[in-house]
Amino acid sequence: MKQITVATEDYLKTIYAHTEWQNNPITPSVLAVRLGVAPPSVTEMVKKLAASGLITHVPYGPLTLTDEGHRLATAVVRRHRLIETWLVRELGYSWDEVHEEAEVLEHAMSDRLLEAINLRLGSPTADPHGDLIPAVDGTVTRVPAVLLRDAAPGHGGTVLRISDRDPGILRDLAADGIVPGSTLTVTARTPDDALTVSRDDGTTYTLATDVAGSIWLRA
Repeated sequence: MKQITVATEDYLKTIYAHTEWQNNPITPSVLAVRLGVAPPSVTEMVKKLAASGLITHVPYGPLTLTDEGHRLATAVVRRHRLIETWLVRELGYSWDEVHEEAEVLEHAMSDRLLEAINLRLGSPTADPHGDLIPAVDGTVTRVPAVLLRDAAPGHGGTVLRISDRDPGILRDLAADGIVPGSTLTVTARTPDDALTVSRDDGTTYTLATDVAGSIWLRA
């Protein structure tokens, strides 16, 4: 069996994650930004991934995972998100601290240990941020969602997912009690495009555009 490198796993995971909550496939330029890698390096890696049958790609076009690429991507995503859940539930980490730890551990943890952790946690279907944890066969059950930033006044729904890209936003939202499972209703949009929202207990908040762009509600 061909050895899958850490770089390969990181690329496949990033390609997979890009279209989890929206439909536009990722381009090499966006992939470079997401990974913090120089565009020429991405170009070379994309060629290798395509030659290995893990992605389909035409020059300057978007990237799409093949069936084998999808299988490998969901496996590393499963590891990452189970590790994040384990760190929060069992080891006392807060949800804004786990991403970097999981980035390291996902490449080193054996399948046997991972499945022991999965059983210990009761086979969770989502991580602390609301990101779905793929099953062993790579399947996930999605719920229609809308980005809070795009929601119209009057829209209300359960918070399904909060992006873990900015730890500061996670800390601020946790302090306000806005986490997956909370219920938010958009009450107004301000002139500078911030959103005023209310929780089900009547508490209101004004969320800046970047914060509202990190939250997904049930559609």
